[in-house]
Amino acid sequence: MHGPTGLERPADTPPVPGTLDWDLFLGPASYRPYHPTYTPWNWRGWWDFGTGALGDMACHILDPIFKTLNLQYPVSVQGSSTQINNESPPVAEIVKYKFPARKDMAKVNMPEVTVTWYDGGLLPPRPAGLPEGDILGRDINGGCLLVGSKRTLMCGCWSSKPILLPYSEMDHFNEPPKTLRRVELGHVMDWVRACKETPENRVETSSNFGYAGPLNEMVVMGVVAARLQDLNRELKWDGKNMKFTNISDADTIRVVTSDKFTVIEGHPHFDTQRTTINAKQAAEEYIKHTYRQGWNL
Repeated sequence: MHGPTGLERPADTPPVPGTLDWDLFLGPASYRPYHPTYTPWNWRGWWDFGTGALGDMACHILDPIFKTLNLQYPVSVQGSSTQINNESPPVAEIVKYKFPARKDMAKVNMPEVTVTWYDGGLLPPRPAGLPEGDILGRDINGGCLLVGSKRTLMCGCWSSKPILLPYSEMDHFNEPPKTLRRVELGHVMDWVRACKETPENRVETSSNFGYAGPLNEMVVMGVVAARLQDLNRELKWDGKNMKFTNISDADTIRVVTSDKFTVIEGHPHFDTQRTTINAKQAAEEYIKHTYRQGWNL
């Protein structure tokens, strides 16, 4: 759903369509010549405009985990992926987040927990109790598994179709009462409604900035970890100050700048070009990006 990834910047520069304001599309991103591969959909697959599968879809797929487990800042993260370059996110990746213990609920302990993200066709081990042939998450768009000490809960993208494993557990499951407000018209119109209501009568949106901000910050911190994987370590995260604490001034990472492929006399030849950059400076730039010209409201 996030468009192609693992790409190199196109070399040709076709004319800008008369129906497109190219500078407006670029917004605060660094200037680059127009190419149809960037818009209207595939912008998600370029670092200047998007964050690949993880940044695009994890806010939808990890939402039930983030909310039900009362997660906030991870204390560490580790990323691994297919080849990654300085233009486009990887084709597939695995990112592991570690969260500290939280305050116990009334009947539920909240110990340290690990959340692992898979994309690009990579999958977690099939859980016990999932019948052969059944798709993980019950949804081609992805899903999540909450693996507990007693049972496993599985749901699809956007928290759809939750079910216990094995399925027989549902025979004696009593559905709890619904305590959250239901959004009937979708989250976009829920936001429009809240904008139009007066402050004294406004009903808070289901995905307000106070919730969505920390959720998305957690997601894109994993994107940064994948870009820093050449450090070959579990990265320690200071969420309040938005920085990794175990990257030194002397650390470096190798970044792929070009990966040409040709066939010479029937044999494949790869010409992968890399450059070495300072890891700490790169991390700071990835986290707090320097824009061409920011917008003011």
